[in-house]
Amino acid sequence: MTMTTRAALLRETGPDQWWQLEELVLDEPGPGEVRIKVMAAGLCHSDDHVRVGDTRFRLPMVGGHEGAGIVEAVGPGVTRVAVGDHVSCSYVPVCGTCRYCATGRQNMCDSGKNAQIGAMMDGTYRFHTQDGEDVGGMCVLGTFSQYAVISEWACVKVDDDLPFEIVALVSCGVTTGWGSAVYAAGVRAGETVVVYGVGGVGINAVQGAAYAGAKNLVVVDPNPFKIEKAKEFGATHGFEDPQEAHDAVIDLTRGQMADHAIMTVGVMDEATATRGFEIIGKGATMTLTGVGPYDLKIPGSPIVGWGKKIQGALFGGANPTYDIPRLLGLWRNGNLKLDEVISQRYTLDTINDGYRDMLAGKNLRGVLIHEH
Repeated sequence: MTMTTRAALLRETGPDQWWQLEELVLDEPGPGEVRIKVMAAGLCHSDDHVRVGDTRFRLPMVGGHEGAGIVEAVGPGVTRVAVGDHVSCSYVPVCGTCRYCATGRQNMCDSGKNAQIGAMMDGTYRFHTQDGEDVGGMCVLGTFSQYAVISEWACVKVDDDLPFEIVALVSCGVTTGWGSAVYAAGVRAGETVVVYGVGGVGINAVQGAAYAGAKNLVVVDPNPFKIEKAKEFGATHGFEDPQEAHDAVIDLTRGQMADHAIMTVGVMDEATATRGFEIIGKGATMTLTGVGPYDLKIPGSPIVGWGKKIQGALFGGANPTYDIPRLLGLWRNGNLKLDEVISQRYTLDTINDGYRDMLAGKNLRGVLIHEH
């Protein structure tokens, strides 16, 4: 038995392409799958990378990989969640048994292999157009739809009294940023940290580094609004000009340079990555979280002679089933700012306004609130 759902999807990519609203057909959940009523979704830059063509996904595709909702139906064999449960939608599914899950690296679970085509684990699709064309979901989710069928492995049960917009945030941006500082970079008390790019991910890298005890927490962003916001979240210094940030780190560290550069810009490029590499000192680490169509060209001598390290961070190195509830607990206890991350709320009808506001630098994070 099928149902209809209103969704925002992409049919083509390019700077002039935007999200289109359509009524789609949604299948019933199959084995190991659940149907959720999506209540809120985050407007993450990763979806915009797909829109403009920076990253290649199968089209047509329903957008949205940050989300929260209520389980409405379950397929055969589902054990992790039940009808009525409130869930955060993890864009990284967690099978629990592959090599990476078994060694505490759920963020690299093998079951995430269909993220770019949006098909379920059996290779079929649950979204369809009215004329029967298969439609994928961003990261096999598609939270820009009022309803979605997703794997139970992508569901993380949360407390029923938590606001859906808060739960949606920790399904990607908050946890990715926090984890980039706390897990991937491994920031420790007294260290000097530089965060490049203070959007929905970067602002939470700032929170994570501050919570871990960074002494000097420097942010670099061309937007003065975001620099001021970062200081509210724990940054000690902020610069619009990367060279000024570099000079300040020399003074702050007496020439030893930063212990960590965390790269969370909206669209990564070679020049920014080079700056991050140059601002770290001996034995220090550059953590790449932001994505973009760039090649990394780094001189080899400092890597060997000074022991500099470069690493990537998917989902900040966090484990969805553990860290999503953990961060929600920190928010509940007042140790993590999440309400303050939300700059504006949108509906499906205004989703393109939300992305234009993001690109204009007006938002830390926009949130889509579904109207049912």
